[in-house]
Amino acid sequence: MKRRVLLFAAALCLCAPSLLAQTHDKFANFGRYGQSNIELGAPDKKAKRVVLMGNSITDGWPRISSQFFKDHPYIIGRGIGGQTSYQFLLRFREDVVNLKPKIVVINYGTNDIALNTGPYDEDKTFGNVLSMVDIARANKIKVVLTSCLPAGGFSWRPEVTDAMAKIRRLNARVQAYAKKNKIPYVDYFSALVTADGTEMNPSYANDKPGVHPNAEGYAVMERLLLPVIEKLR
Repeated sequence: MKRRVLLFAAALCLCAPSLLAQTHDKFANFGRYGQSNIELGAPDKKAKRVVLMGNSITDGWPRISSQFFKDHPYIIGRGIGGQTSYQFLLRFREDVVNLKPKIVVINYGTNDIALNTGPYDEDKTFGNVLSMVDIARANKIKVVLTSCLPAGGFSWRPEVTDAMAKIRRLNARVQAYAKKNKIPYVDYFSALVTADGTEMNPSYANDKPGVHPNAEGYAVMERLLLPVIEKLR
């Protein structure tokens, strides 16, 4: 009996690293852009590549506003729907650093606040943003920080009733950090929020309550972001 237990324990030890690697791969979803990253290859120095890092808001941008990306082929989307800042940080090297961009644009926070990977901790989400900035700067990549978009609530997480208050606090904190560290900050929030400040303006939203922009919402974001990118390039 003792021999069987020892053999079972040994087998577990051998399997554990493989299972852990599979878990990490699944959590980060490295495979989403794995082949695309290989095909993209090293950038032409004149191309001055820009990578957009984010969640479904970034993920849906090329589909809903395809002309913007056709007109600016140096802008590369690396958003994955449902992801939080923890997952961004895990795949930051694969989907940003290894692509050797001149600029990375980071959008964050929505799914952290929506509890997609567990309880929301503002300090940890803020820390994840700072860690991505540190990694980018260590690799001579310029950073643009953008605000978390307004969201009066989340259809998939109705128990979160204070989303706007949490979004405002996180945005204020990141904006203050950006100002202190001379990092460009693009305020999508103020441009997309309703006049009474309670949610995303429905005319810019693709869902209800508004979390994801429609074509008009993305057009607003593009008008705010593009001049900042062009100035840095």
